[in-house]
Amino acid sequence: MIDLSLADDFPDGSPTSSSENREHLRAALRDAATDVGFFQLVGHGVTPGETAALTGAMRAFFALPEADRLSISNLNSPHFRGYTRTGDEHTAGARDWRDQLDIGTELPARPPGPGEPAYWWLQGPNQWPVKVPELRTAALAWIDRLAGVSARLLHELLAAIGADPAFYDDAFAGHPHLRLKLVRYPGSGPDGTGQGVGTHKDYGFITLLLQDTVGGLQVQRPDGTFLDVPPMAGAFVVNLGELLEVATDGYLKATSHRVVSPPGARERYSVPFFYNPRLDAHIDPLEFPHSHHAPGATDDPSNPLYAEFGRNELKGYARAHPEVTRRFHAGPPTQ
Repeated sequence: MIDLSLADDFPDGSPTSSSENREHLRAALRDAATDVGFFQLVGHGVTPGETAALTGAMRAFFALPEADRLSISNLNSPHFRGYTRTGDEHTAGARDWRDQLDIGTELPARPPGPGEPAYWWLQGPNQWPVKVPELRTAALAWIDRLAGVSARLLHELLAAIGADPAFYDDAFAGHPHLRLKLVRYPGSGPDGTGQGVGTHKDYGFITLLLQDTVGGLQVQRPDGTFLDVPPMAGAFVVNLGELLEVATDGYLKATSHRVVSPPGARERYSVPFFYNPRLDAHIDPLEFPHSHHAPGATDDPSNPLYAEFGRNELKGYARAHPEVTRRFHAGPPTQ
């Protein structure tokens, strides 16, 4: 467990105490990020009231009749925004047994012009359910709130390994590609499959995950076995994305993870938030003192990674949502 409040100024203004707390935080971050790449984060400042506003609106959305949810289907959106019906998303070519609502920063559509990269299709407006108007307010507030938490965490993490905390500030300047998923796992699939979401790594920098009290998230160990990540009240599960692993040549770990469907018809809800740089940000290798100890980033020929973030993001969405891709994106998904 990592307590981000240790980065706060000490209440009595004592510089010694504040410095000691921050060093304790950074040592814990360094151990977690270079070992497993996953940890539980507390002391983030997000209140129970803020959490309740989001989760209440989320549950109200999933309680709507299917026709109302499908009225904002992501099949309407070239930006991959909106509702995905259970079983229509894929990980590693297999169906995920969950439904979800994809939301991002509210921006106007940015169709790519001649010669521009196709990843600009990822910028665009969200789709909102008419019958749950409070969802828009809660979701956009959540994005803003967690963007601040993530920025602070990234600065502390970079400082923890001796890098300049502001090294990637420019990559997040302007309009970073912040994404949010509201996810429901409805239980095991009709064929008995346990794949809530298949084994994968996240593409960006940092993911903050809000879990409910139903377990199912698992992290893959180096030997290929999986470890349960138990729900912890008031905590975010944090995992690092592949861009940070590549940028540090494997010194920071992006760990594979999955969700096993809850048994029977029991439901599980979760809210992953993805802290990503601008689509056109070029992610330079990180300069830090221990780079010569880096073991090298994982090499997966089936999943090439690019320095330009948007190419990775479009590739991932195109693979995960083949129907949206067929409908709107005729060109190669990695361009």
